[in-house]
This record gives sequence, C-alpha cells and structure tokens, in this order.
Amino acid sequence: MESLYLLIPVSVVLVFLIGAVFWWTLRSGQMEDLEGPAYRLLMDDDRTAEPPVEKPTNPEVPKQE
Repeated sequence: MESLYLLIPVSVVLVFLIGAVFWWTLRSGQMEDLEGPAYRLLMDDDRTAEPPVEKPTNPEVPKQE
C-alpha cells in the first residue's frame, strides 16, 4: 500500500510530461506529412543522377578492330 503513495504521483507526472511532449510535436509541425518522406524515398528521379564517367583508354594497348 505504501508503494502506491509513490507510484500514483509518478504516473501522473509522466502522463503530463508525455502529453506536453505530444502537444509540442503537434504544434511544431512534426506530424504534418507522415507519408511524404516515404514516397520521396521510393521515387525514381534520374535528373539528380550524374552521368557515368567514361574510363580513359590506355594508349599502350592497341584497340582491337
């Protein structure tokens, strides 16, 4: 029974702390777009890729024709 005198106030403080953190995340806009980053990860955007670099040929080795 004595442990309840400690556990109940601690749980009430934790509930208010978790509620405050949740409220802060809502107000700061962290939960505005939950699906956008996942879709951007999967998009195939070739415009940002660099063109492949051709390797220089070795002048000592003759080309085969």
